[in-house]
Amino acid sequence: MGFTAIWISPVNQNIPGPTAYGDPYHGYWIADVSQLNDRFGTADDLRQLSEELHRRGMYLMVDVVVNNVASPTIPPDYSQYLFKDHYDDRASAQDCWLGDTKVTLPDLDTENPVVVSTYNQWVSQFVKDFGIDGLRIDAAKHVRADFWGPFCEAAGVFCIGEVFGDDIDLAASYQGPTTLDAILNFPQYSALKDAFAIPGPGNMSSLVDQFNIARRKFTDVGVLGNFLENHDLPRWNSFSVDIQSMFNAMTFNFMSDGIPVHYYGQEQRFNGAGDPVNREPLWPSQYNQGDAYKYMGMLNQVRNYLIQADDDWLHQPAEIISHTDEALFLAKGYVITVVTNIGSPPKNASASMIGSGFSPNQVMIDTVTCQQVIVGSQGSIYLDYRKGGHSS
Repeated sequence: MGFTAIWISPVNQNIPGPTAYGDPYHGYWIADVSQLNDRFGTADDLRQLSEELHRRGMYLMVDVVVNNVASPTIPPDYSQYLFKDHYDDRASAQDCWLGDTKVTLPDLDTENPVVVSTYNQWVSQFVKDFGIDGLRIDAAKHVRADFWGPFCEAAGVFCIGEVFGDDIDLAASYQGPTTLDAILNFPQYSALKDAFAIPGPGNMSSLVDQFNIARRKFTDVGVLGNFLENHDLPRWNSFSVDIQSMFNAMTFNFMSDGIPVHYYGQEQRFNGAGDPVNREPLWPSQYNQGDAYKYMGMLNQVRNYLIQADDDWLHQPAEIISHTDEALFLAKGYVITVVTNIGSPPKNASASMIGSGFSPNQVMIDTVTCQQVIVGSQGSIYLDYRKGGHSS
């Protein structure tokens, strides 16, 4: 499909199962972060995965859980854990623990110097031992922002954190030189859902507003993680019925600023509505290479070509140059991307813009169809949606 990196589940030792929710198949119910989860494989298996990815010119990102451990009992028995004490057990913190009474997630005291030092030493060695190129940090917003600066410095690799929710001020506070390199862009996800989901409000203005605010708030939008699905959210196809609308939202993520992040199974159009059915196994799909698979591969091919052909394209800031209720024109370098929320059915609608930056009668190429497009007078571009969600 053309991706250049993979992000895998946490590989550290989990609590034993089964629990009230079944086995900890996902890897997030940590017992001892310093040990590997033998259900996922051995240390040699992880090294071989890293080596094989690097041989292919790809990167390995590993998910890590730092905020908490997991326990199937209340009170927890910490005797078998890396941290046998140093938990924040005050009443106020107890109320803030994640999880529930079936599988509770005791919160580590990340203010404690012993915890800070132990984590920094561990992550430094973990990255070196397995040739890890990046870390995705679970529940990052539940730890003070300035904890992450020294942690990521000790790791010595790119760190992207989960700051769940659409509060853009909170999300932006977790990116910077004293905290994380980047965060997964939940505010943009929410705006994309409002703009493109069918049924939905079709609020393209909300996406434009979020886009512009993000460029004022974040330190570097170019390294934020752009996504439509992940393991904590309903699958896109569980609430939106139109594949063309999904393709348009996906195109925005690939062609705008940021790092496109794909959650396995979206290329199969999985439709699980929430945990655990949004974490279904991939192999029953027989790895079908249908329309969604091919479209994602095409987007990657275009994006990878632009990055390789022009060293500057990736770092040129994207700009929304025009929008209507149904269409949005996005410019990044010499590429103009047009997306729409009308969906697949033909519609007697059109969209146009003046001042694209291209000369009248200049020939452009539609990268989806490989057809030529001629720029109109005053640098105008006109789109006709009588064929549905892919314009002509």
